[in-house]
Amino acid sequence: MARAADLEKRTDLLRRVREYVARNGLVDLSLRPLARALGTSDRMLLYYFGSKERLVAEALAMDETRPLLRFRNALDTFGAPQDATSLRRFVEQLWQQLTAPDRRAMLPVIFEVMATSLLSPDRYGPVMRDGLNEWTDLLTLCFVDLGMSAERARSEATILVGGTYGLLLAPLADGDWGKADAAFHTLLDRLEPGWRAAE
Repeated sequence: MARAADLEKRTDLLRRVREYVARNGLVDLSLRPLARALGTSDRMLLYYFGSKERLVAEALAMDETRPLLRFRNALDTFGAPQDATSLRRFVEQLWQQLTAPDRRAMLPVIFEVMATSLLSPDRYGPVMRDGLNEWTDLLTLCFVDLGMSAERARSEATILVGGTYGLLLAPLADGDWGKADAAFHTLLDRLEPGWRAAE
């Protein structure tokens, strides 16, 4: 019974950490103020999660509506897209999920993790690498299913993941999501003929 209570407490802490990080960001995040805001102690947070970095990583990953999880579930349910047109439609749906107004609050946190992973690789480097690799691995499988070699599939996936992250950055600064949306579709216009040639 204690184990179920611990799991429930842990899940609740992660939910509240996610909300805290979305409001306050990561730049000045330290365990003691975070623990005070959550009504617990820094020692208790370390007991449950081991480190601040692991706590943040789990808090960011716990969202059951996050696009990566939806993508994986869709692949498990419906299988990989079987042609370039279907893959493009699938990727467009992912872009819509990533840029939905209710998800934009977390995007600055993701870019904070990215920036921190460059400046302090030992802190958030593994978090960022895991996220990028998950996206790239899933898309690589889709491209392989279109008939591409593993090497080319990974290259196409890397272009798509890198381009998507890049196009998410500008509208966070200038607020012009329409321009970013148009640019994303232009990127797909450039990439799709190569996907089609692999069929």
